[in-house]
Amino acid sequence: MLDNLDKIRQQFKEELNAINSKDELEKLRVAFLGKKGLVTEALKNLRNLSSDEKKIAGKEVNKLKHEIEEAIASYHKTLEEREYLKEIENAEHYDYTIPSSREAGTLHPITIVQKKIEDIFKTMGFIIEDGLEIQTEYNNFEAVNIPKNHPARDMQDTYYLENGQILKTHTSAAQNTIMKKYGAPKKGEPLKVLFPGRCFRNENLDASHENTFFQLEGMMIGDDISISNLIYFMKVLLSEVFERDVKVRLRPGFFPFVEPGFELDINCAICEGSGCSTCKQSGWIELLPCGMIHPNVLKMGGIDPDKYTGFAFGLGLTRLAMMKYNIKDIRLFNSGNLKQLKQFTR
Repeated sequence: MLDNLDKIRQQFKEELNAINSKDELEKLRVAFLGKKGLVTEALKNLRNLSSDEKKIAGKEVNKLKHEIEEAIASYHKTLEEREYLKEIENAEHYDYTIPSSREAGTLHPITIVQKKIEDIFKTMGFIIEDGLEIQTEYNNFEAVNIPKNHPARDMQDTYYLENGQILKTHTSAAQNTIMKKYGAPKKGEPLKVLFPGRCFRNENLDASHENTFFQLEGMMIGDDISISNLIYFMKVLLSEVFERDVKVRLRPGFFPFVEPGFELDINCAICEGSGCSTCKQSGWIELLPCGMIHPNVLKMGGIDPDKYTGFAFGLGLTRLAMMKYNIKDIRLFNSGNLKQLKQFTR
């Protein structure tokens, strides 16, 4: 029995050395380890041996089986490496120094505006964070002072997933997570965070409404933060983005997560205030809801509203890009129309 196992071992080594492909290797595996293979037959023949012989021979058969399995697995990797190197050798070679005949791509208009704003706020000490697109209902609503059955939810009809989570309707959904991440600000060192992101709402599509759009949220919390701080940062932002004087108006607005709340509107750059389909004939585009963070929101974020105050604003990146580049229809951004989108460069 043991002599036969040595013959099988030697035969396997000789045949393995002659293998040149994965198909041949598989046939070799079947010939030795398959249902009718030589090693399998040796295992079956153990029943003809005495108890003492069976213990010794059984151990040797299993040892041989293990050796063959390892050898086949190792040789399989070797064959894969050979095939890979052969593909590289036979691959068509390119001269990468030759200029491409295709036009270079450009950044998306929204990306350009987002990067511009991030750079502006970085110079003012803001941290850039990234909010998740899939959020819990708590973070998206309850944590920003919009409890269940609150009428404000009707304004943000969103998409619910089977696991109970939702596609976020606004970048404010990240406020609670960010407050808990950084905690209460140190005295004289306010927490200043900027967090852009993609949002989703079940909207009736028109020239100024899309079901997928981009916002950028800003938040500053510290000692004695006031509306004056908010107005200052907004003026700096708009003057830097548009690189010109922009006519704006600040009016009262209701948002459950701020108190008091404001709407900052920008004079429509498409019609210059005369009225068009983009601004719904009003001459103004709602651009920047903002206000002082509601005490309930601070409290849910783990920050004492009796010690700290703060402001927050939600900038519509998509609408800002429309105004900056005189794009009349918001639906262009998600259209994939490269002929029109490629014209926007830094």
